[in-house]
Amino acid sequence: MKHILILTIIILFSSATSPLSSQEDSFVKDYLERLENSRKYLILVAETMPEDKYDFKASPESLSFAENLMHIGYAIDWHSQSLLGGRESRVWKTDTVFKVANKSKKDMITTIDKTFDEAISLIKAFDTKQLDDELDYFGLNRSKRQIFMLLADHITHHRGQMLVYMRLNELTPPRYVLFQ
Repeated sequence: MKHILILTIIILFSSATSPLSSQEDSFVKDYLERLENSRKYLILVAETMPEDKYDFKASPESLSFAENLMHIGYAIDWHSQSLLGGRESRVWKTDTVFKVANKSKKDMITTIDKTFDEAISLIKAFDTKQLDDELDYFGLNRSKRQIFMLLADHITHHRGQMLVYMRLNELTPPRYVLFQ
């Protein structure tokens, strides 16, 4: 009788926690699909802009097309490797990986692609039990689940600026609908 009671408790507990685990796994699975699509679209945007337009800025205080691209890479690295993965943050002022200087268009695209690879590898191994863990994000408490979403928004924000730069140079950006 005691074994049946213990077995019943285990079954009930397992069924009560399964939907949560399933939702968390679905969140990461859906996020990875979104991140892969974001990568494909960003790289297509970067490939479509002619290299001689990579220095284009909408205004003197704006980031250039190339600086937006490398800034996205830095943000992917920081959000994934440092905030989600716990690695020491790169120092923007001294970091050379994500600086435009001395990089060709091909070099920058290669850097972005590699950064997406590293982020995706980390996220695939991410312990979903940590999704509700909170950390400081510019003085605000944010869960790691929110960090995932903030990263996606950040990529979209800067990629949107890059699309405007393409339009200002009379170029037609690649269609987004294919990446939804």
